[in-house]
Amino acid sequence: MDIGQLQAYAYFFFTLLLVFLLYSYIFHLYISERRGTKDYEKYGKLALDDEISSEPLEKNSERVVEK
Repeated sequence: MDIGQLQAYAYFFFTLLLVFLLYSYIFHLYISERRGTKDYEKYGKLALDDEISSEPLEKNSERVVEK
């Protein structure tokens, strides 16, 4: 096995790893949107509505930080 063949195997397995990670991320987004835990369409609209006077997407916790 020479270096070229080793690089070909590494390229193939690295490509498979990246495809697996991509599809698992897409599946995670789909499941979390379907369960209702996150609404990713709000984040998509953030690029269009990013003025200082616009409402925040998510509210912070009710925790008060004292200085």
